[in-house]
Amino acid sequence: MNGYGPRPLDGCTGDTSFEQELVSALNDFANNAPAPHFDATGIQRRSRRKRAGLIAGVAAAVAVAGGGTALAAITTSSPDTSSSAAASSTDATTVMISGKKIDMTGWDSGSAKAALVQAGLKLGTVTEKAVPNCKPTSVIGVSPHSPHSVSPGDTINLTLCTR
Repeated sequence: MNGYGPRPLDGCTGDTSFEQELVSALNDFANNAPAPHFDATGIQRRSRRKRAGLIAGVAAAVAVAGGGTALAAITTSSPDTSSSAAASSTDATTVMISGKKIDMTGWDSGSAKAALVQAGLKLGTVTEKAVPNCKPTSVIGVSPHSPHSVSPGDTINLTLCTR
């Protein structure tokens, strides 16, 4: 028996009073039951909190990964004083032209000469210096170097490594 319509006739003459009361009570309950209450602002607040926690976790993981990379770079530098001095001060191999820095640390002589020509600078004297633990013909110094700024047409001197 249900509250959707009359009961089909199957040999019975009609509903009993209990059945009628039951259907009536079920219909009253269905029509008078309060709608469920959803706390939309609370749900939204909790989802924002979860999202913020996730973003903070990802940011922390990236910071840890980046910090680990920086530590690895620091610990892999050469203990040699001449190499570490060049690595700690990139100004000795950096040309500043019109506020833009060109760091030539470790560049081979051909690439350095091409970059100077492309920047509109002239190549001056090229000297060679014996420095242990460096790649032959790599740039170990430029003159004038950063923080001194040069203009297009100025002359730049290079110092290259020899063993």
